[in-house]
Amino acid sequence: MKIILATNNKNKLREFREILAPKGYEVISQSEAGADIEADETGTTFEENAYIKAKAIYDMLHVPVIADDSGLEVDFLKGAPGVFSARYAEPGHRCERVLNELEGVPDAERTARFRCAICYIDAEGKSQYVSGSCEGRIGHERRGDNGFGYDPIFLYGDRTLAEMSADEKNAISHRGNAIKALCGIL
Repeated sequence: MKIILATNNKNKLREFREILAPKGYEVISQSEAGADIEADETGTTFEENAYIKAKAIYDMLHVPVIADDSGLEVDFLKGAPGVFSARYAEPGHRCERVLNELEGVPDAERTARFRCAICYIDAEGKSQYVSGSCEGRIGHERRGDNGFGYDPIFLYGDRTLAEMSADEKNAISHRGNAIKALCGIL
């Protein structure tokens, strides 16, 4: 089964492919499907933003589409960056902003989670949602060369997500958990 992923983010595309390809799904990006648009993420929740992105592609192509919206929620920062995770700072400076805002905060107060919401719109236009999360805490420095986004500062146990292999990360990550739930409705 071929599914369009409403993204041009190569890292998200890779993660979806790594998990869904072995289950028989061919995942193609929106640009590979000929949909070169950027939907404005104006929602106030991850679910709303996932729907906005999926609906924009579905309205163009009228084929099954999946879209995710995800982000980091830091308890000490009252849930920030949350739905603004991708826009929390200039590219390449997001981890540093979070680390600066947590400077001097003890480990016990650095709890955080990644959240992911996926919207699936089937061929008939019906929307369904699944979600996943991954609990951890924010470290004190960047560590690891794998992953992307906030992975180098997000600790799961004693390692950051950026220190894990793709298989290890996909087994416990917010997106991995949401994609597993998605398989239950596909």
